[in-house]
Amino acid sequence: MVEVQQQTSLILGLDHVQLAMPHGGEAQARSFYVDVLGMVEIPKPAHLAVGGGCWFAAGTAQIHLGLEDGFTPSRRAHAGLLVSDLPTLVTRLEQGGVPFQPGKPLDGYRRGDVLDPFGNRIELLQRL
Repeated sequence: MVEVQQQTSLILGLDHVQLAMPHGGEAQARSFYVDVLGMVEIPKPAHLAVGGGCWFAAGTAQIHLGLEDGFTPSRRAHAGLLVSDLPTLVTRLEQGGVPFQPGKPLDGYRRGDVLDPFGNRIELLQRL
């Protein structure tokens, strides 16, 4: 892990990552984020739920999926999820029919990428 010089900041951490998906993709999102990745769906506040989409959480990570007209998947921009056991998760991904692409070496991590059902890149990282 790279040590970062701490400056005075008011930022505490990352609350969530917002990704886009096409209209009507909620069932596909649930199948991937809950059934394959093992996240749990968390309820959206009522005033936001009227716009569709869905939110998921695991540990301290949250991924919010929102509907986007003219949707285009994020292939470069991505969510990076820290995992406890990458080989076990890769097995679960393979059993769910989700291809895993091992990542380039990064000191202190084992990592790789998957695409969600909409083509959004999700990076999976395990600290060594």
